[in-house]
Order: sequence, then C-alpha cells, then structure tokens
Amino acid sequence: MNKPELLIPAGSLEVLRLAVIYGADAVYIGGEAFGLRAGKKNFSEEDMKAGIAFAHAHGVKVYITANIFAHNADMEDAESYFLFLKEAKPDAVIISDPGMFRVFRRVCPEISVHISTQANNTNYETAAFWHALGATRIVTARELSLSELREMKDRMPEGMEMETFVHGAMCISYSGRCLLSNYFTGRDANRGECTHPCRWNYAIVEETRPGEYLPVYENERGTFLFNSGDLCMVGHIPELMKAGIDSFKVEGRMKTALYVASMARTYRRAIDDYLKDPALYKERLPWYEAEVRSCTYRKFTTGFFFGKPGPEAQIYEESTYEKGSVYYGFIEDTEDPRGYRLTQRNKFCVGDLLEVMRPDGTDAPVKILGIVTESGEEAESCPHAGETIFLRTDRPLATYDILRQPTARSGEEKA
Repeated sequence: MNKPELLIPAGSLEVLRLAVIYGADAVYIGGEAFGLRAGKKNFSEEDMKAGIAFAHAHGVKVYITANIFAHNADMEDAESYFLFLKEAKPDAVIISDPGMFRVFRRVCPEISVHISTQANNTNYETAAFWHALGATRIVTARELSLSELREMKDRMPEGMEMETFVHGAMCISYSGRCLLSNYFTGRDANRGECTHPCRWNYAIVEETRPGEYLPVYENERGTFLFNSGDLCMVGHIPELMKAGIDSFKVEGRMKTALYVASMARTYRRAIDDYLKDPALYKERLPWYEAEVRSCTYRKFTTGFFFGKPGPEAQIYEESTYEKGSVYYGFIEDTEDPRGYRLTQRNKFCVGDLLEVMRPDGTDAPVKILGIVTESGEEAESCPHAGETIFLRTDRPLATYDILRQPTARSGEEKA
C-alpha cells in the first residue's frame, strides 16, 4: 500500500516552519495575489523564498496557490508573478482557471501544475483532459464519495495524481464556487475575497406576510441556514488509504499556528501508525480524535465520503464554533542566557502550569518559574501579545516545542 502525502496549509512563514517540523510531507501557501485567500495576510516574495528554502532543507515540498478565476486585467500581472515563481522554484502551482494554466505553462514549463478543486474535478475524464495538457495532479471536488474516488483513481491516466481534502472547513457551494459573498457585499469568493456569508444568521419571511418569521429556525434568533460542519476523516484513515488517494489535504491557510501544528502532528501519527500496524492505529484512535478537538472547530462531519451527507453535516445552533485549547507560542531559541525565547500569543503568569506539545506526539506539563522581558526585567505575567519574552521552566524545552493550555484527552501519551 502506497504511503499518501500529508499536505498541510500555512498562512505565514512562522506557520510553515511549524507545519514542516510537525510532520507535513508538503505545504501549500499563497502569495499576495492570485490565490483564494488574497484578501488576507499571505507570503511576501521574500518570505516565500525563505519558506521554500526551509521546507526543501527538511525534505518537504511547497505548492503555491494561484487559483482565482482571472479577468483580462489580471493576465499581465500574472505573467510577472509567474516569472517570480520561476526563480523561487516551488514544487508545484495550484491553478483552476484555464487561462492562468496557459500562461503558467508558457512561463514555467519546468514546474508542475496541480488543478484546484475550484475547477470541479468530479470524474476521470476531467483528469484525463488536464493530464493531456500537462497537469500532474488534480484536487478532487469535496462532493465525491470514496467509491467515486476509487473508480476515478483506477481510470485516471498513469502518472496523474489525486489530492483530496480530508480535514477542515466545508463550503455550501459545489467545490467552493459560491456567489453569496459577491451578491451581498461585492466581494468575490472566486477572486480571494470571501466574506463567509454562509456563517451568518438567517430567517425566512413569506412576501405577503412581511415581518412574520416562519418557523424554520432552531432558536429564537433564527437559523444558520447555510452553515456547514467541518470535515474530519482522522477516524477513517483505512478507508482513505484503500481509495488510492495520493495526497491527504488539510484545509486552513488562515488558521492558527496551533491548528496547523496539531493537524500535522495528528494526521502524521494516524497515517504512520496505520501503515506500521492497523491495530496500533485502532488503539490510538481516541488520541487522534481528541487532538483534532484541541483547536477551535465547528461540529465534525465526514462530508460526502460515505454518500450524501445527513443532518450532521449542517449546523443550526447559534454557537457555530467549539473552543479548543489556548495557544501561547512556540520556543524559538534555547541558547539565550535569559531563558527560552518565545513570542507570546496569549497571556500566562509565573507559576502557571502549561502543556508542552512536541512534534513526536508526546505532551508534558511544564511550570513557568520565571518570565524575563526583552529589556531584561523580571515580570509576573507576560506583556502584550506579540512581544518576545524569555522563560525559565521546571523542565528542559526544545526549539519548536509549543506551549498551550493543558488539555484532557483520552489515550494521551505523556513524555
């Protein structure tokens, strides 16, 4: 049985490094234009080069998103951007628009092209079409079942790879091609500016009875009519493996560093444990399932993998997110005489008991014995978020160890 690639998102250079260290085989990132998260903070050209160099030094691949649906005005700038990518040398670029595909193949024939899920890749003939044009991988639509994926893989051209989302946010529209954001706000989801109106609160009014709200809602404030759950397939690694999927993709380029590291570590362990011994995977399943809940998430669903989703795939409650653990930062340096260097993300105090999360899958309690600011002053608590501090702790820490709120989990492994 082939070992699938674990493909993890990253929205910044810091997060890319954590994704690499915590188990990714490949990372996908976006530049400051042409990706479907273009309205958010993304990689500058300098950071992109640094991220590619860091990943390649650790044997990890990097894919760049350029999957908007382009207009005429985009083409000249796209060619300039692709000339930069030719110099930066990512392992592949993810594209959905045929025009962008043509420009990229002309400018960067030596770099692989992956066809985005936005292109609605729902059958093996679509895979053959893109393969004939020079693409090396398709990202399948989220609306396919495991049996459809298996048939697709069996009938795809030799050498064509299949990448499939296994975890993260779902969209209410086919393969993410949603028009709600454009309609309500003028911001086009297919050009990287989605405002996520599917998460808003709605009620229905019949036109001859203005002001009378019909009883389709789940509480007194209305219904989150379009709000889908989050995909989670960590409990179904065997089925995914048997479907022949080449790359297991986790959604979340705008998610936190803790989310990215947790998903990388959890899916890495799940894949490796199953390949080593299916019984070991089954034994550790409670740990995987608890770990994916250690970050903020919406109610989990298996999406379309086992047929058309039932009511469990939709969220009707007012509270659409479940709160996970608190992220405090990661150890950036262990050699400074002042202590372990950390850029703090949330507040904690001297005397607090935190949890160390390590890339190898182990966790351990750690007590904060002292906090020193950059100016060398002792502090009882950490200063404002984003500031660098130095920690003294009751146990040794290593670079890239993550500090988080202690979590209670079943089947957990302690250092």
